[in-house]
Amino acid sequence: MTEKFGQALPHWVPPPRPEGIPLTGRYVRLEKLNADAHGADLHRANSAKDAIWDYLPYGPFTSAAGYHRWLRDVTEGQDPLFYAVQNLETGHWSGVASYLRITPEAGSIEVGHINFSPELQRTRAATEAIYLMMAWAFDAGYRRFEWKCNALNLGSRRAAERFGFSFEGVFRQAAVVKGHNRDTAWFAAIDAEWPALKEAFEAWLAPSNFDADGRQSERLSDLTALVRVCDDPALRF
Repeated sequence: MTEKFGQALPHWVPPPRPEGIPLTGRYVRLEKLNADAHGADLHRANSAKDAIWDYLPYGPFTSAAGYHRWLRDVTEGQDPLFYAVQNLETGHWSGVASYLRITPEAGSIEVGHINFSPELQRTRAATEAIYLMMAWAFDAGYRRFEWKCNALNLGSRRAAERFGFSFEGVFRQAAVVKGHNRDTAWFAAIDAEWPALKEAFEAWLAPSNFDADGRQSERLSDLTALVRVCDDPALRF
């Protein structure tokens, strides 16, 4: 029976805030973003295609110096807490992602500011980067892991669903970004879903899931579909 005021959590203890410890997997390494250590390689990778900045509130950056200044500014605080993403196969730093809206008292944390360069997109490293960030959050004791994006960004909405986030709705006129209205699509995974999502990620990331040419046997979206409680209606057509 549902309790009058919601489920009681008598043993609830707020989790720690992330401190930017390195996260390393089979295909990827994440380090706390540092302008001097990562900026040049990230600017090289991100300069390949300006469209990757379309739905972000900043960029593209026309010069390495301008990008370096921006990195220094955004890495001064702890929320967002930015990571640089290294593809271990190539050795290059070729993406960033962050924890943000970090709310330990509610057990809620978001992944965002995701900007994976063309060379990182559609790689096992890119998928494992999200998996590692999700794993840290749930292992630390967070109850809710969020993903939000511009509602027009169908690529991001597809990625959220593929990673096992359940669609929770669209917040209309949520922001103004680069002089344009932004409706925001909300997705989340919760701690009760994490064991099954973890199993799905690990099955997909296993070397046995890929042939000699890197072609997958099982799709991650098929594995996470067994866990998602609500799919995005915008992706049904």
